[in-house]
Amino acid sequence: MESRRLFVPDGLAGERVDVGLAKLLGFSRTFAAEVVESGGVVLNGVVAAKSDRLVADAWLEIEWVSKVEPAIIPVVVENLRIVYDDDDIVVVDKPAGVAAHPSVGWDGPTVLGALAGAGFRIATSGAAERAGIVHRLDVGTSGLMVVAKSELAYTELKREFHDREVDKIYHAVVQGHPDPLAGTIDAPIGRHPGASWKFAITSEGKASVTHYETLEAFPSAALLEIQLETGRTHQIRVHMAAQRHPCVGDAMYGADPTISARLGLTRQWLHAKRLGFAHPATGQPVTFESDYPADLQHALEVLRRD
Repeated sequence: MESRRLFVPDGLAGERVDVGLAKLLGFSRTFAAEVVESGGVVLNGVVAAKSDRLVADAWLEIEWVSKVEPAIIPVVVENLRIVYDDDDIVVVDKPAGVAAHPSVGWDGPTVLGALAGAGFRIATSGAAERAGIVHRLDVGTSGLMVVAKSELAYTELKREFHDREVDKIYHAVVQGHPDPLAGTIDAPIGRHPGASWKFAITSEGKASVTHYETLEAFPSAALLEIQLETGRTHQIRVHMAAQRHPCVGDAMYGADPTISARLGLTRQWLHAKRLGFAHPATGQPVTFESDYPADLQHALEVLRRD
């Protein structure tokens, strides 16, 4: 058990307890929330909730159990495909069930572990377990990811993603039919107030913009093409669920399990279909595309037979 006892600095006054804790001690937001939820934070003698606000010069007592830092473990992931590779970047077609990088609580395969297992060397700054990672896909989402191999690529790709210069196109099958059939969802996303592993539309969240267009309609679902203007965690899943059209198979965000079972899905029908950006070394535009994996293609064929 580790502990710290300190006064809240003026600069963190008004911050949520979990946010302030992450800033004070360098914790991830997820781990900070876990510490608070376990009763490990006492503010002026009272056990704090993560949504409580810090007060300047208040006495803060924190206790937590240290976790082993995640590490990249080389592994062979046979169905992870290398789409493109040069001295600066590698583009992969990630299967479902693979995380982008190691993290606390995840002991499955990762993109970085797969690349290490295939002999790739990622040489960029940042935390070692996230080296080269400039964007992420959820474990249950398949499709295209670019990983920076050089420092130049890391810096430039981070800028492109930050400045919204990357073309990120996803395909999703959602329950029901969005109305209108094409449109934009502009709603801030933050951590779910009742579950630290989920996200939700919340006034305290970050600006999040999703553009969608219906490509094909079925009796009980629709295939959408989605363009992300921002890149928040679970953005498509949260935005579509908020419209009462969750991604088919997405139990976390309210999908009907009977539909998932009928389609043979064990994860959300969501695929990073196309990825385009300016090559960080040459400045020339590059675009990559990915086919649907077998489980998503099968579900689509079942829907088309309905």
